[in-house]
Amino acid sequence: VSSPCSPWGAPLSTVTPCSLSDVMSEELAKELQQQEDTAAFPNVAFVGEGGETSSDLLLAQMLQMEFDREYDAQLRREENKLNGDSKVSISFENYRMVHPFEDSESSEDEVDWQDTYHDPYRADKQSNASKRGFVGKGKDITTKHDEVMCGRKNTARMENFAPEFQVGDGIGMDLKLSNRVFNALKQHSISEQRRSAKLHEKKEHSTSEQAVDTKTRLLLYKMVNVGLLENVNGCISTGKESVVLHGNGGRINEHIVPSECAIKVFKTTLNEFKTRDKYIKDDNRFKDRFGKLNPRKIIRLWAEKEMHNLMRMQKAGICCPEVVVLKKHVLVMSFIGQDQVPAPKLKDVKLNSEDMKLAYFQVLDMMQQLYKECNLVHADLSEYNLLWHMRKVWLIDVSQSVAPTHPHGLKFLFRDCKNVSQFFQKAGVADALNERELFNLVTSLDIKAENEVDFIVEVRTFFGNLVPRLGGSTVFQSTGKDSSHLLLLILQGIDRVVE
Repeated sequence: VSSPCSPWGAPLSTVTPCSLSDVMSEELAKELQQQEDTAAFPNVAFVGEGGETSSDLLLAQMLQMEFDREYDAQLRREENKLNGDSKVSISFENYRMVHPFEDSESSEDEVDWQDTYHDPYRADKQSNASKRGFVGKGKDITTKHDEVMCGRKNTARMENFAPEFQVGDGIGMDLKLSNRVFNALKQHSISEQRRSAKLHEKKEHSTSEQAVDTKTRLLLYKMVNVGLLENVNGCISTGKESVVLHGNGGRINEHIVPSECAIKVFKTTLNEFKTRDKYIKDDNRFKDRFGKLNPRKIIRLWAEKEMHNLMRMQKAGICCPEVVVLKKHVLVMSFIGQDQVPAPKLKDVKLNSEDMKLAYFQVLDMMQQLYKECNLVHADLSEYNLLWHMRKVWLIDVSQSVAPTHPHGLKFLFRDCKNVSQFFQKAGVADALNERELFNLVTSLDIKAENEVDFIVEVRTFFGNLVPRLGGSTVFQSTGKDSSHLLLLILQGIDRVVE
């Protein structure tokens, strides 16, 4: 009796009964095995069943091939199971038992240049030579030392160079590189990698032009966070020793910071200003600390030197930026200018005759105050370090300024006098003194000479005759130093000027 069919259920399928003899049939087992092998190796022709097996060698070969087929089928199943739908596939092709009648299923696009089996420049693939290199009996032997084969191998090895090293498509052009050329390219690739690493290191740990490194940015962020600065607007000037940024001031310790500030960031490398050590190693204020510091910490000492020089000049009443704060190699000062526009340099500003004459006499007074009251020599005074703002000359960049007792102090002073005299004489100031007269005016001496060489000789003779009878000369009373010691140091400076 058939049961009633449910309207929601699937129709009953009729199952064909199978006898036990059919299930245990050997023909059915062979058919299922053949279907499985055909699915695993669709392009492989298997050995027939009805072959001659009277020979033991042939029988052994057939059994070995059957074992290899089963082993390869197992590898293929494991490979498919591991790969699945993954984009990155694993291949067991190198472990397969490949027979002469089986075609290689490896893709031409997946060529490993280190695998000699797939090397497109193998001698046996380029010609009819055998694997041992014999072209024929009595013919030449092709080995790895063959010039053509070696050249093609070198071209294939270029793929192992660094990714940023462009090698082109040498394989497509059948390019042949000699060992000498390949070794030169390989060495160049290694050198380029090292140079790139050094440039990256330098970029991360140094202050480059119009930009600052990570540590400097962190210092600026801290200044903004504590309220010292409201914001940092950008770069306004660059030089061989520093980068100057513009910022808006805030408050620090209940003191109001100027509304516009100049943030001077000293470069943390000595590449662009390698001669700065001569300005600081012989300075008595920093002489003991200079020899114990590495080049990076010397930059902080250089910034500290400018801070002390500015404070000394400001105390004497010289027009210069006002120091706000110093943090490592970052010096915050008052901004000379207005509305983020810096005051023009004396070199760039166009002044009439009256203003130019006014500027000249201001510079003369500034040099005398700097020498006599501040006990300093600017050492880099020129129209590039003098600003014109509100009809006044402002002095900047005093990090290299030294005391007159410095061994090079007289040399630097004479160079400053020469730069100032030449600029104002070219600007048309009729009252401009030459460098020798200006030198006498600043040092309160009265040495007369017609040319520079005679002037230096007379200065040397004057101080040489003064040594035996030197007591408390008024020339050196303003320095507060021992007169004889100062005189000997100045004479050393004169010797260097003559050289």
